[in-house]
Amino acid sequence: MATAVAYRNILVAAVGNLWLHDDGFGTAVARRLREGELPAGVLVADFGPGGLDLAYEVMRGYDALILVDVSRQGGEPGTLYVMEPDPESVETGIDSGDLIDPHAMDPQTVLRFVKSVNGWPGKVIVVACEPAEVDEPGIGLSPAVEAAVERAVELVGETVEELRAG
Repeated sequence: MATAVAYRNILVAAVGNLWLHDDGFGTAVARRLREGELPAGVLVADFGPGGLDLAYEVMRGYDALILVDVSRQGGEPGTLYVMEPDPESVETGIDSGDLIDPHAMDPQTVLRFVKSVNGWPGKVIVVACEPAEVDEPGIGLSPAVEAAVERAVELVGETVEELRAG
């Protein structure tokens, strides 16, 4: 009989660019999460658009990683998604001559880098929101994405509790 694994050391990592409207979703969620009480062992951090710092932070040895970002999945703007990337589906290739721009590392590239250096956390969950506007420069979330922030905070909290409970 398999026993449940409790993930105690959890990184909640917001990524995105505040200068590209809805790409600031992760920052808004992280800000709200930091306003509340967090269980011991849970770190909430906003890594902005630069993923190299996130990659290095993940390699410190977290049991689980919750990435918070926007993701175009084809739904209505403001739709929330909870996804669990399969480590086997994340390609490696950093050591094969592929170039990585440390100033433009999206979550997929961060995971690729972390996997390539054997730093994959025990579990990775992505909480993402369908954006309305991320292609043109500008500050502020669209109404649909702004309306999804509070539910995303709840989803991250629920995910943390599930991970901690095993």
